[in-house]
Amino acid sequence: MPRKKPGKPMRQQRSAVTAHARSRYKHSLRLRKSGKTEMQGKAKLGELEHRASEAGYLAAFRHAECSLSYEHLQSSYWEWFREALDTKLSWRSILSISMAYRHGYNMIAKQPMLGIPLPIRGTVTAVVSASNEEKTVAAVISELCRLPIREIIVILNGCKDSSFQSIERNERVTVISYPKRLGHDVSRGIGASLATGDVVLFTDGDIVLAAEDLVSFLLEIDKGTDVALNDISPYLPPFSKQDAVTRSKMFLNHMLGRPDLKANSLTAVPHAISRRAISVLGAQSFIVPPKAQALAIVQGLAIRAPQSVDVVRKNRIRSGNVGAGNEVAQLIIGDHIEALEAVMGLQGSRLKMTRLPRSELARRRNRR
Repeated sequence: MPRKKPGKPMRQQRSAVTAHARSRYKHSLRLRKSGKTEMQGKAKLGELEHRASEAGYLAAFRHAECSLSYEHLQSSYWEWFREALDTKLSWRSILSISMAYRHGYNMIAKQPMLGIPLPIRGTVTAVVSASNEEKTVAAVISELCRLPIREIIVILNGCKDSSFQSIERNERVTVISYPKRLGHDVSRGIGASLATGDVVLFTDGDIVLAAEDLVSFLLEIDKGTDVALNDISPYLPPFSKQDAVTRSKMFLNHMLGRPDLKANSLTAVPHAISRRAISVLGAQSFIVPPKAQALAIVQGLAIRAPQSVDVVRKNRIRSGNVGAGNEVAQLIIGDHIEALEAVMGLQGSRLKMTRLPRSELARRRNRR
């Protein structure tokens, strides 16, 4: 008997099976290609790390008769990196290569270097704000000294403990002590006005962050970004459980056309800014961090959040920053209101929210 042609449902079913198989095949090809690309990327990075280790060894060997130092490690690394590598590498790749170079250098050095060399073209200033941090501020400065930072400005405000005495002095550290408590934000504004570096990194004296966690912020500003924020998004609860401070940060960024920044803000450390940002915004603006961020967005400055550093769980618990509607929360929310007022004065009360006529609103409602 002649074979019957399959009916329409059967043809559709076969077509669907064929389409599914074709889709699975293309997907497997993409996976193989991406896996191959990933392996090639790792192999390339491994090769660069090997070259860096050899270069570090040779740099130390040639300079062994002189005293090996972190300054020489940094200068020799930057010279080698500039001639041998592509500066468009990610910060993670650069950090891996830097560590490999230091490993090779330390094979010759009698006393191993703990500092991290980085390919930074400009100069760097770090600003540390502290109030009664005798247990941690010295460790904070010690980690900063592991980076190519030219000056470290420590602003002590209202300290009644031994914070001042706990700081070990060296040619890079400048300590400024105020008898009355100014608050972290005012301290950062003072630090920004005193800083001379092309890159200015901000951190607090109560949170000890490893030097490795600060690298991305320095590299981000050095390559042209104006404001590098800490991406705290992974450490925040779902929206339904977020507090008023977090929602204020998200609301401000959304209203200014930067929802991609989420709740990331200059209120959280670590963050870094460029010399251009200080020139455009003025050092005084950083006394109110949300206002400085809002004006930076309005002025078209480049703002990114290159890395996530967990400072949420490490934040020191104080009497003024716990509980709903606490003193610190009220201050930060007030700062966001001030930020909105400032940009509304420049862009109008609706900011990025375009007003639609009633006819258009009705038409959109009817579409639903």
